[in-house]
Amino acid sequence: MILKTILIDDEPKALAILEHKLKRLCKDVSVVATFQKPKEALECLEEEKPDLVFLDVAMPEMSGFDILKQLKNPNFEIVFATGFDEYAIEAIKHCAIGYLVKPIDNDELVEAVNKAKENIAEKNALIKNQQLIENLGVKRFQDRKVIIPTQDGLEFLEISQIIRCEGEDGYTRIYRNGKKPILSSQNIGHFVKMLEDKDFFQVHKSHLINLNYITKYLKEGYVLLAEHQIPVSRYRRNDFLEMIKNL
Repeated sequence: MILKTILIDDEPKALAILEHKLKRLCKDVSVVATFQKPKEALECLEEEKPDLVFLDVAMPEMSGFDILKQLKNPNFEIVFATGFDEYAIEAIKHCAIGYLVKPIDNDELVEAVNKAKENIAEKNALIKNQQLIENLGVKRFQDRKVIIPTQDGLEFLEISQIIRCEGEDGYTRIYRNGKKPILSSQNIGHFVKMLEDKDFFQVHKSHLINLNYITKYLKEGYVLLAEHQIPVSRYRRNDFLEMIKNL
């Protein structure tokens, strides 16, 4: 499968380097157009209907997010390129969309393309892009939605409804407030990367918890949240206790 690909970055050097890396490392990528001016890219994106778009987040004329918001039907896989922009990375990863931190690492680029190929086969780019646009308008972390890949498709789940995540043989069971748990096809590490920086903490290699649901900590090394009793591993215990002091 050859991926029809468009590159958008206001920095000519960054654009040239990315195009060169793709031609050298990713033989199944065909770069059909490159743009330094986002406004010029808009019409092409609508007409060309690419499979994959590499899109810089921070551009002075129009950000990558602004481009996405202006498209009527953004039905293509995106890999965002960004600096160390915590807000941008957080918003992107909540929607299971690819991103690369500049300067772009070769191995990470190949991995992002391979993941994009898998996602394209699943044909869910449009709904992920639409959810990202929705999340960008939500300021409070807990009010955002995350996209959960399951064996049946995608689940859209408000972060505030997640009580905890438990790793099970490469899968993750997600416990929700007032609803039955769901089983995700992603491992626990996926959800740690997606959620841990904010109101979540990995208390054990198999357990990620929402700190807002904690009701009690037991000296035996367990934490209670809702109706759940979760072990806190010894080497994470001090960091965990320090964190909950600040709640």
